[in-house]
Amino acid sequence: MDIGDGQALIFKMESHNHPSYIEPHQGAATGVGGILRDVFTMGARPIAAMNALSFGLPSHPKTAHIVKGVVEGIGSYGNCFGVPNVGGEVRFHASYNGNCLVNAFAAGLADTDKIFYSAASGVGMPVVYLGAKTGRDGVGGATMASAEFDDTIEEKRPTVQVGDPFTEKRLLEACLELMQTGAVISIQDMGAAGLTCSAVEMGDKGGLGIKLQLDDVPQREADMTAYEMMLSESQERMLMVLHPEKEAEARAVFEKWDLDFAIVGETIPEDRFLILHGNAIKADLPLSKLSSEAPEYDRPWVPTPAAPQMDPVPQVDGIDALKALIASPNYAHKAWVWEQYDHMVMADTVRAPGLGAGVVRVHGTAKAVAFTSDVTPRYVRANPVEGGKQAVAEAYRNLSAVGALPLATTDNLNFGNPEKPEIMGQFVGAIQGIGAACAALDMPIVSGNVSLYNETDGKGILPTPTIGAVGLLGSLDELIAGQPEAGDFAILIGETTGHLGQSALLAEVFHREDGDAPPVDLAAERRNGEFLRANRALVKAATDLSDGGLALAAFEMAEGAGLGLTLDEGETGFLFGEDQARYLVACGFDQAEALMVAAAAAGVSVHSVGRFGGETVTLGGSSAPLSELSAIYRGAFEAALG
Repeated sequence: MDIGDGQALIFKMESHNHPSYIEPHQGAATGVGGILRDVFTMGARPIAAMNALSFGLPSHPKTAHIVKGVVEGIGSYGNCFGVPNVGGEVRFHASYNGNCLVNAFAAGLADTDKIFYSAASGVGMPVVYLGAKTGRDGVGGATMASAEFDDTIEEKRPTVQVGDPFTEKRLLEACLELMQTGAVISIQDMGAAGLTCSAVEMGDKGGLGIKLQLDDVPQREADMTAYEMMLSESQERMLMVLHPEKEAEARAVFEKWDLDFAIVGETIPEDRFLILHGNAIKADLPLSKLSSEAPEYDRPWVPTPAAPQMDPVPQVDGIDALKALIASPNYAHKAWVWEQYDHMVMADTVRAPGLGAGVVRVHGTAKAVAFTSDVTPRYVRANPVEGGKQAVAEAYRNLSAVGALPLATTDNLNFGNPEKPEIMGQFVGAIQGIGAACAALDMPIVSGNVSLYNETDGKGILPTPTIGAVGLLGSLDELIAGQPEAGDFAILIGETTGHLGQSALLAEVFHREDGDAPPVDLAAERRNGEFLRANRALVKAATDLSDGGLALAAFEMAEGAGLGLTLDEGETGFLFGEDQARYLVACGFDQAEALMVAAAAAGVSVHSVGRFGGETVTLGGSSAPLSELSAIYRGAFEAALG
């Protein structure tokens, strides 16, 4: 995405779900490594990372082990590589008991006239292997990722790759240096299916064939077969098509960084993928049939039936319900997670994790970029179209709440087995909703990933189409990053009807997951987001409203500032309803008055709903000391996971 001044933001999100369940530390670590390579293979220096994590119930015997391993793996790889982790999300649900989700996001900066692509060109050009040596780790990893789990899961451990972040850091520097030499025709990282996928994609995009001589592939293990070499997913490797006259210069760069540089093949004019090993032809087939001309599936699907009418939700005591929410690891403070990540490396992080969208300064300019990751899987299961819309809309709100202009999105579509028509129906509906929201909110999808067959013993995960989104701040003066102060008014932007279907309140207090997802009015989303950004000078602090509604958003804002809070109304739907297109902002008296005048002119609903200050949280007629609630909120995550 063009961000002006001759600069582009390059970003993507990818899954490493199955490997992270089998071997949590390495599975998550290599997920981070893979997405970083996706970014710097295009000539971009990574500036930020995020992750979206979905785990089984804390009471499940494997969950604590998986959470610990995944968080350690993400932290160790990203911290050693040296990229700030600025945001993400963590959720727990029984549907992920046998199949966690680890979605990794990375973003980097490049000059718009120095972006590198993966389409090979020219006949007889050398195909060059770059980076670490090939081993047997990860052989068959892509195949494993497209299969359901069963009781043979432990046998799949050898299909998980092993990462080395220090080698990746050297590979980054070597690639960026190599790109300055003019030697690169095309370049691509070796990800899923390793050498096979990278070679086929490069050739096919350029309309060329590829001939590989596997005897020349750098190997760290003896007697590897052609099958093992072609499907190994050893990490920290790239494949490049090289200008032959630049070979010596390019080789010198990689030798300086102590990395392998080996010519392993050439481009050929025929539509062939020819693999030689030990003077024998191991494969010879039309290359295009593996990529652009591969058969397409047209799977049968059935739409998700409309949610039945839900039973009424009883009125609740506001404080008791808030305690239930903040005592859940889904809504408790997540410092245990993000404190294991270095979010200040590179010294450009402006807004750290735990406060909504992360913000990173564009080094050497006045600009900044904001990042967020969002989806509410319960909504998507109940109503895939509205749930898909809502994921994009919430990302739009998170970016708007820090003052950023939402620019674009990437997606990570995590679903169960698409051979089941009802699962395929979820997939179709979610894409329809995502597409409608992206068009209405002017947030194109520029990259993404699909992860299917997320099932164990025939039970699928909640449909989880994660949306990663980026926004732009023309200068840090546009940033909304303050906190409420004692005496400030709590101002609600947007209409409230009290929608409780599929809400956090239902799930955590009543242990129900029924009703329809909240409807998403995309015109209201855009109108209210534009209103907030246009009036940011009147606002000290802002947050969007999502899970937990007004009560949870107001508590999080107040608790972060060390303040108490009074919300005037105690009706359950008002406090905990999850109507969309809403923001909570903190303003002084004069600013609140000016905001209401501006809202009347813009046709936006704005109401004062309470005040910040004191040492007590009061919701309608119910109160509790802030200190008591804060202790629950900040201790519940670790307590739930032992």
